[in-house]
Amino acid sequence: MRNQISKILAVVQSDSLGVWQRYKGHVLTAAAFVVAAMLAVAGASMSVRATENLLVNESREALNEAEIEWPDIQVDGLLVTMSGQAATEAERFRALGIVSGVVGAERVIDRLTVAPSIAIAAPRFSVEMMRNGLDVSLIGLVPESYDISGIVRQIEGIGPEVSVVNMVETAAHAVPFGWERSVEYAMKAMTLVPVSKISVSADQVEVFGLAESERQRDEFRQRLQRERPRGLIASIEISAPRPAITPFTLRFVIDEDGARFDACSADSQEARSAILQAARQAGAGGVLECTIGLGSPSPRWQVAAVAAVRALGDAGAGTVTFSDTDISFVVPNAVEIAEFDRIVGTLENAVPDVFSLQAVRLPPEEGDMEGQENAVEFMITRAPEGAVVMRGRLTDDRLRSALLSMARSEFGLSAVDMQANITPDTPEGWSVRTLLAIDVLSYLEHGSVRVRPSQIDIRGVTGDAGASDRISQILTDRLGAAARFNLNINYDERFDPVAMQPTPARCEAWIKEILTDEQLTFDPGSATLVADAVRVMDQIAEILRDCGRLEMEIAGHTDSQGGLETNMRLSQQRAEAVMAALLSRGIPISGFEAKGYGPEFPIADNSTASGREANRRIEFRLIGESAAAAREETGEDEPQEQPDEDDLEIEVTLGAEDTPRPQPRPERP
Repeated sequence: MRNQISKILAVVQSDSLGVWQRYKGHVLTAAAFVVAAMLAVAGASMSVRATENLLVNESREALNEAEIEWPDIQVDGLLVTMSGQAATEAERFRALGIVSGVVGAERVIDRLTVAPSIAIAAPRFSVEMMRNGLDVSLIGLVPESYDISGIVRQIEGIGPEVSVVNMVETAAHAVPFGWERSVEYAMKAMTLVPVSKISVSADQVEVFGLAESERQRDEFRQRLQRERPRGLIASIEISAPRPAITPFTLRFVIDEDGARFDACSADSQEARSAILQAARQAGAGGVLECTIGLGSPSPRWQVAAVAAVRALGDAGAGTVTFSDTDISFVVPNAVEIAEFDRIVGTLENAVPDVFSLQAVRLPPEEGDMEGQENAVEFMITRAPEGAVVMRGRLTDDRLRSALLSMARSEFGLSAVDMQANITPDTPEGWSVRTLLAIDVLSYLEHGSVRVRPSQIDIRGVTGDAGASDRISQILTDRLGAAARFNLNINYDERFDPVAMQPTPARCEAWIKEILTDEQLTFDPGSATLVADAVRVMDQIAEILRDCGRLEMEIAGHTDSQGGLETNMRLSQQRAEAVMAALLSRGIPISGFEAKGYGPEFPIADNSTASGREANRRIEFRLIGESAAAAREETGEDEPQEQPDEDDLEIEVTLGAEDTPRPQPRPERP
């Protein structure tokens, strides 16, 4: 077997050598071709790699020159693949354009991405509310979820003829904090001010409005300031047009009471300043008022008014009255005739030609003339409680009936008492003068009007700061510039509904007056209000209800008797009891703070019974924004940390039985 295998191998070997010899040339040729192919492939591969490296280097070099480092460049043959994340779409296109300029745009594969953008912030929502009487326009941008149609319905509810043009757009964002509060305040402002433009945003409301008069302007401002929500920035600008003054009146008086204006009108700020300066040079003192208005009969009103006031100052006594272009210059007989002639001559040369001057030097007073004047007179008086009494001389029953009807319609049917007599022998124009007296008295809260043949005397108290001007205008318009009348009218803000609008300072003062007059007490050693204190708390609650939201501190104080810890706890409990009593009466106390100080801040000597009685007290003090508003209103500086008697505070005596009674306080409107 082994021999057979050896023979077979020998035969195979012999055959293999023969085959090799036979095909040796062919094998070598084929091998040469294989080697050549391999060398060609290797060379081509090296050439491609060289080209790819060249493209990468050139592309990277171009990007580096443009200071772009973020793209990743991969080359496959002649194709360049760009990948990476650009900050913006513009940056992506810029990098792509640079590489395309190097290798050709058709060989660039774009796999660049752009970083996701930051979430779009919500826009600043705002609305412009513009009202002109019955026409309202809304323009702005509000959150999509906000019910703007509800606002439109609210506006239409102001009146049946109110129309609304809604040009508000919406955006799909959440309602910002404070938005509803701002819109609610803006709606109050627009309802109050019939001609207004109101800009509303989440944290601020700007109100621009137009009032019919300065009094209405002040009322609008005070109401809007009082109703402003806590924390809301509100800008309130209410303007009033200049009043139309008819007739354009000025009346300057110098008598035994000094120099003053009964009425003053000016057509510009410059004229007002010049007229007031002339009045001060003539001896007028204190606060002088002169209304700037429309209706001046001449552009040279200032020249005439200043000259007339200066002339009366030279005379030293008398009156000068303007009614449009009519000037009445009246001086007493005490002024020397030569001096009178000189002053009048100078004045005639100074006033413009359009003005008509009537100058009078009164004759000497005679006893029988005075007696005759006193015999014929008519007087109407109005008492503080409202009763009106008319007495004196009237021409006939017809005049008597007319006066009675006019007075009852003005002052009330049951308020008028007629005590006048019928005397046919009355001076000319007596009916006009007596009827005029009722019209004049209507401007006074209480006072009297005395009508005599040569003069009308008006005296009393009014809550209208412009009453003297208006009365002077009425008298000069009805009786002429030469009419003689004497005004002694005092302005009292207690009767002025605008001046007595509730403000933080006034509310605090009103409560202080109540608590000073009627004491608030607790059961001994406890925080329980006594039965008599219920009525006092009701009065305090009534005031605070009108005053709206305030920020106040209710501070409890005790005397020095007893332990410190006990007194501190008792004072805190009593302050909290007062706050709870207000809350039970429906008073908003979100801005109130109750704090007990115990005996820490005495206001009197604790060694005496009366001193300890004074120290047992509760104090209401304005704090926060309410205190700032009060300081701005009264012009006071920042309060000291420990209040004293001059600070704005309300004191409630605890446990006191006998305290000095104050002077009568002003009545609240």
